[in-house]
Amino acid sequence: MLENPRSPRVRAVAKLTKRSARQESGLFLLEGPQAAREALRYRPDTVLELFATPTAIERHDDIRAAADEAGIEVVFTAEAVLDAMADTVTPQGIVAVARQSPTALKDVFADDPRLIAICEEVRDPGNLGTIIRAADAAGADAVILTGRTVDLYNPKVVRATTGSLFHLPVVVGVELAAVVERAHAHGIRIIAADVGGDDFLASRALLAEPTAWLFGNEARGLEEETLAQADLALRLPIYGSAESLNLATAASVCLYETAFAQRS
Repeated sequence: MLENPRSPRVRAVAKLTKRSARQESGLFLLEGPQAAREALRYRPDTVLELFATPTAIERHDDIRAAADEAGIEVVFTAEAVLDAMADTVTPQGIVAVARQSPTALKDVFADDPRLIAICEEVRDPGNLGTIIRAADAAGADAVILTGRTVDLYNPKVVRATTGSLFHLPVVVGVELAAVVERAHAHGIRIIAADVGGDDFLASRALLAEPTAWLFGNEARGLEEETLAQADLALRLPIYGSAESLNLATAASVCLYETAFAQRS
């Protein structure tokens, strides 16, 4: 059992809370039983290490079974060790180390996608994680991160996806122009979600066609040169007195409306 929070092995895992360490190693942290469970179920090939307290493994015997099936040894630790490794205050007794495995842009378009979420300079980790989760729930074919969007493997992003990170392809580190070019080549319309756009309801019929939604920065939205790359921009109506919608909430509405239209 690992009992020393200051041991080199514990420190190596804890470093993955920092982007520099993630970039250098190509690894990232999974915290809590839900993240570990989904990784072991959908992408066991990416899971390299699994740490848990004995009490946590007793509560989540399905995780131990999945780890055994994947040939991954469960390393037992003291509570203090888990606390030292994790980014959260309460990691719920389970922490794993996984290999980053983003999808290549060409692979996304090889399967003729019909619904894609593009995130351009989304900076809030919670928003990005929630958008990925919403895209997964709406049956989107992929999420693409462009511009200066927050690191996909930031622990807060990973937690906010609640496992959806392992359910659908996610592309990172690409330029928007390259995404637009490939989308157009496959007959996909780029629609920007923007407060200055056209009325959403008036253009609702277009959503039945292959669509890539473009979501921008929480504070500034999309820059003019970025908007120019979209085929059109649409705004969601505000019927009450709220000034605006949270980005992740607006993205969820846009993705679900498109999913409804494409399945009707």
